[in-house]
Amino acid sequence: MNLLTGACIIGQSGGPTSVINASALGVIQTALQSEQITRVLGAANGIKGVLNDRLYDMGQEDPKELELLKFTPSSALGSCRYKLADPDADDTDYQRILEIFKKYDVRYFFYNGGNDSMDTCNKISKYMQKVGYECHIIGVPKTIDNDLNGTDHCPGFASAAKYIATSCMEVWQDAHVYDTGMVTVVEIMGRHAGWLTASSGLATWAGFGPNLIYLPETVFDMDSFLADVKAIYEKTGKCMVAVSEGIHYADGQFVSEAETSATDGFGHAQLGGLAVMLADAIKQETGAKVRGIELSLLQRCAAHAASQTDIEESWSAGKAAVEAAVSGITDKMVAFQCSRDGGYQCKTVLEPLDIVANFEKKVPRNWINEAGNGIEQPFIDYALPLIQGETAAPKENSLPRFAKLKKIFTTDME
Repeated sequence: MNLLTGACIIGQSGGPTSVINASALGVIQTALQSEQITRVLGAANGIKGVLNDRLYDMGQEDPKELELLKFTPSSALGSCRYKLADPDADDTDYQRILEIFKKYDVRYFFYNGGNDSMDTCNKISKYMQKVGYECHIIGVPKTIDNDLNGTDHCPGFASAAKYIATSCMEVWQDAHVYDTGMVTVVEIMGRHAGWLTASSGLATWAGFGPNLIYLPETVFDMDSFLADVKAIYEKTGKCMVAVSEGIHYADGQFVSEAETSATDGFGHAQLGGLAVMLADAIKQETGAKVRGIELSLLQRCAAHAASQTDIEESWSAGKAAVEAAVSGITDKMVAFQCSRDGGYQCKTVLEPLDIVANFEKKVPRNWINEAGNGIEQPFIDYALPLIQGETAAPKENSLPRFAKLKKIFTTDME
């Protein structure tokens, strides 16, 4: 078999995570050691870096700094949210990508991201096949939303889940300090899939978590919600609620985008964050002291609470991508195939990009209780093995020591 030889590009796309750089490191380190890969290039800000010829020469980086990527959150190469057009309608971007690939003799392309990123990967792969340019293309999964089709779970989810569960346990402790009544609403990311919000159920399982959990997989009803909260509050004097930002009414409208029945002091309908909105509705219904908390960006890059299992698996996904590509495989995404019977085991497999791109995996309905306001044991059994392990992240002066890359552009070396 004739082995393909040439340069590779690794790009990152979409929202940051605590471990996306571990996947990039798996690609970079494995590619640097491959005899078939002549040069390892990093795309600045994802596919936009390719289009704009802004590529870093990763071979110029200090190996010790690269190693710190395992413990450095966010996207070290820079990210983007850029949707490529249908090549049959407009192939301008694709012609430019092909031009850059030819300029640097790129024969391997690795794209590290979520649903939209796998769509990008898929489109580029199909275009290169159509025009007859030999380039092996592999997607490396990433998303805290855990909604990628074809894989047991996604790199990044476990660390976010661990942070969410830990934070909910800490908030629970704070909310139970005083002998006065209080309701706490915690808003968690997840527009269409509730995996992250379901993770708050790990805190409940541990004894210090939400009484009520609402996911976008079920229809939200405000009257039922207020009745649930009121019943618990009147019985215990406390109530903690976890809500996904994507909860919606029966007509599909996001609760966060709807006008509340509540008004401010001037009679104006209040709009805004979901936690604040629901907190106001609860206060009007119960008269209780209510706090609305939005975890927001904190849940995406909390490397201090990362799962070591997540770090190791993320790195292995990057490594597997390169090994597959140099062996002659293309048009695939690295996925995880796991077993939890008799102990947790996980291995990397390859799935066609076609079945991954633009499909969202939801929390199974039977993992949510019948009332739609809590999590059942199967979710705990699924998620608990993923959050295991404490990181050995290095520190300086008791602060995280993150990677400091030189980021030398190829154009600066010409």
